[in-house]
Amino acid sequence: MAAIRLVDAAPASADAAYCLERYFEELGARFDGGFDPRLSEAPTLDEFAPPGGVFVLAYLKRRPVGCGGFKRRTKDTAYLKRMWVDSGERGRGLGRTLLDELEQRAFRLGYRKVCLDTHRSLAEAQHLYRSGGYVEVAPFNAERYADHWFEKTLAPR
Repeated sequence: MAAIRLVDAAPASADAAYCLERYFEELGARFDGGFDPRLSEAPTLDEFAPPGGVFVLAYLKRRPVGCGGFKRRTKDTAYLKRMWVDSGERGRGLGRTLLDELEQRAFRLGYRKVCLDTHRSLAEAQHLYRSGGYVEVAPFNAERYADHWFEKTLAPR
């Protein structure tokens, strides 16, 4: 795979908006009943900015092909959200690279756990999280689009 560049992004940047629009379109098509980000646990990315959060874009040849970020859930736990990889770039390890980067950044910011939730129709996301050491836990929020909740304890690398 060509070199992927991971870049901190302002949540309101044009490239972040592009990735999120594509992501939301995909969720709308895959979820029974569609998807409305305004009804989710992270209706905006306002809290994904430093100092407690981060939003990262993945670029391939200057084209944004993925995104993800986290915000503070508790003093020790980051809440990972909005992980997306362009469908044409899946299966090349980009999701794992992006997830690893987010985990490392969370650890450097002082978080010792990462939690996330996902929908039952996103089997590839569930596989990514489970194979990355996440364990399924009891629901920790009221995310209307979640069927699975995961958590991982972070360690230095």
